[in-house]
Amino acid sequence: MKKEYWNKPALGLRERLYLLEVIRGLCITGGVFLGNMWKWLTFRKGALTAYYPEEIRSDYSPANRGRHVLTRRENGGVQCVSCNMCATVCPAYAIEILSAADFDDPCHPKSPERFEIDYSRCIFCGFCVEACPEDAIRMVKEVPDFPGFDRDAMWAGRDLLMNWRPTGDPAKQYPAASPSPVEVQP
Repeated sequence: MKKEYWNKPALGLRERLYLLEVIRGLCITGGVFLGNMWKWLTFRKGALTAYYPEEIRSDYSPANRGRHVLTRRENGGVQCVSCNMCATVCPAYAIEILSAADFDDPCHPKSPERFEIDYSRCIFCGFCVEACPEDAIRMVKEVPDFPGFDRDAMWAGRDLLMNWRPTGDPAKQYPAASPSPVEVQP
């Protein structure tokens, strides 16, 4: 036998007559449809439809987080110093960085040999941008070109992140690398 609960909701007569609720829902949907159709027929603004690749919706927020870009130094190299802060703070584990030693530049002893973002895992939270102490990674308004059937094509490598929309105005400037002192033998 089924137990009766003390807080069981009681349906009114209108809710028990299910067909009336269905007709009420169809009236609401039909009213919106006919209103938009009337606006379209009288050449006023009706339903807003954006044809995405060609048009971008005007009501996007100016702070929309889309594709990632890496900033460049004055010499054309990547601003990133491979501190792995962005990869550490990423909740989706979408960023992979492989560091390489760069002994020629004393201000930047490390640089990324490989910097990749897996867009099939990225949730576009922007934590990587906030965590970067070097202002090396940013997010621009445009979204990546995603549709496809291959997950391997959803990886963005260092070349794409640097060359898609070159950005060369990092907030943190470094002094130019001075030539290493030459030792004089007596």
